[in-house]
Amino acid sequence: MSLQQDLENRSGNQCELCTATNNLSIYEVKPVSTGGFDGSILACETCITQIENPEEVDANHWRCLNDAMWSQYTPVKVVAWRMLHRLKKEGWPTDLLGMMYMEDDELRYAKESGDHLSESEKIIHRDANGAILQAGDSVVLIKDLKVKGSSMVAKQGTAVRRISLDHENAKYIEGKVGATQIVIITDYVKKMAEKE
Repeated sequence: MSLQQDLENRSGNQCELCTATNNLSIYEVKPVSTGGFDGSILACETCITQIENPEEVDANHWRCLNDAMWSQYTPVKVVAWRMLHRLKKEGWPTDLLGMMYMEDDELRYAKESGDHLSESEKIIHRDANGAILQAGDSVVLIKDLKVKGSSMVAKQGTAVRRISLDHENAKYIEGKVGATQIVIITDYVKKMAEKE
C-alpha cells in the first residue's frame, strides 16, 4: 500500500486535524527525519496553507484541535501542539495546552519548530548569504571543514541534509556528513533550494 492509502485508512479519508474530506494531501511534519507514516499526516488544503503561512491563520478554524490533540498518532499531536502554541494569544488554546498530554519524545519533536517560543525568544539561524535556516533544511558546505576530534575533513560542496538547529546558539547547526553527525558553523554553509 502507498503512504497516501495508509494515511487515508488511518484517518478514515478525512483531514486528521479538522475532519474536512476535500482536497486532502500528505503533509510531512518538519523536521522530516523519515517522513512516512510516523512523520506525516493527511491534511486538507486549508490546514496545510495555514500551517505553512502563519500570517494567513484563521484562529476559529483551529478550534478543531480540541479533538485532534487527542489523536493516538504522534505527527497529529505534534501539529496540534504547534498550532495551539502559535495561537496562544487567543486565550482558548492555552486551556487546551494545559489539558494536552505528550510523551517526552513527542514533546521534543514538537519543539523542533520553535513555535512554542515568542518572537523575542527565537534564535534565528542564517546561512552565509543571510537566508534563514530551519530544521529539516538541506545545506551545502562552502569551504572545507576539519571535523574536531577526528581526522575527517568535510569537503566544500558536500550536501548536508535534514539539519537540526542548536536552540541556544544561532551559529550552530547539526547534520550528517557520511555516517558522522557533526556540528557546523552557519557561516560555512549555503541553504540548498528545495529541488537541488
